[in-house]
Amino acid sequence: MTGHLGIRNNLLPFITITLITAFVGGMVGLERTIVPLLAKERYAITSATVTISFIVSFGLTKGVFNFVAGILNDRFGRKKIEVLGWIVGIPVPSLLIWAPSWEWVSFANILLGINQALAWSTAVTYTLDIVSPNQRGFASGINEFAGYFGVGALTFATSYIGSLYGPHPYPMILGIGIVLAGLLLSLTLPESMHHALKEAKESQNHQNERSPFRVFALATFKDRNLFACSQGGFVANFTDGMAWGLLPLFLRSKGLSLGEIGMVATFYPLVWSFSQLATGLMSDRIGRKPVIVGGFFVQGAGIIGISLSGSLTGWLFFALLFGLGKGMVYPTLIAAVSDSSPPLMRGSILGVYRLWRDWGYAFGALFSGLVADMLGIGWGVGSAGIVSIFSGIIVLALMVERVKKTP
Repeated sequence: MTGHLGIRNNLLPFITITLITAFVGGMVGLERTIVPLLAKERYAITSATVTISFIVSFGLTKGVFNFVAGILNDRFGRKKIEVLGWIVGIPVPSLLIWAPSWEWVSFANILLGINQALAWSTAVTYTLDIVSPNQRGFASGINEFAGYFGVGALTFATSYIGSLYGPHPYPMILGIGIVLAGLLLSLTLPESMHHALKEAKESQNHQNERSPFRVFALATFKDRNLFACSQGGFVANFTDGMAWGLLPLFLRSKGLSLGEIGMVATFYPLVWSFSQLATGLMSDRIGRKPVIVGGFFVQGAGIIGISLSGSLTGWLFFALLFGLGKGMVYPTLIAAVSDSSPPLMRGSILGVYRLWRDWGYAFGALFSGLVADMLGIGWGVGSAGIVSIFSGIIVLALMVERVKKTP
């Protein structure tokens, strides 16, 4: 790795961290279709709220450890924390295979939350360390593309294996190879912290707040752009928490087979994944704000459409809109947070942003589950779309554009 910023100057570590991110996403894809169905079919759980409890444990844990990961990244460097994240993830596939009760599934998701927080938060910070400021949107798009391609690929693979051999235990065996591959690749990474030091020197921005509480306050409500991004990140995963926990149950209630549910559940993250190759770059050119606002409106329309549709074709079309909207907001929000972060505080501020973003998993799953139990599963799905549109309005009102538009 050279001492210069830019993708071309750091091509090998950029490719390596992108591959690692794909494996991080694969750990989540392992569960996307199969685990919600196991609640009823293996553990005899009928309540939507109880079923979604494993996402609540995952989201709350991941959020807290995102914050921890950001602090650790800025104090101890990136590589050590990346490796630690994969070590924590080693038991997860085995627990999912042999879990004797739903409580063990929830425990596996606590470990998965720690794995995702340490490994993915570090991968994001590492990526933004080594690229130039005018490449942040594109680099974030590549990183998120890789992660959600991993989600989609493993969602498809587990659905396919489950349709052939049953939902348990064979789909989970893939996770053993994924966690070992991620660990081995992370051991090959060079450290990237010196790039952040170099950027701070060149930009003459040496601001470095050591108090976690002040960093939390800054990234949560003191800076209007960071507040807009933090609430946006929260809602981005609020909608995904609904999709993870409730969408398979909603589609099953409409009579779809496991293979058809897998089609919809796979299509949405794959559209999300591939669209980020363009949307991150687009935000570098036209600015962050229009891409984020448009993304929340598009995904909101997609979610509401899913709740109202009655055919596989309709669900696939609205899943496309849902995924496209997610692809617009996800990398752009990360780039916008980095735009507003001093280089020496990048890890910590991204950690706070990702805390709020991943708490969205928990609250989105819990909220949609409660609405489903009270008003019906269609309302549980559609309510997340309304929340998405409201978040777009908040960004429209508060965010100040900090990217100079280029032709």
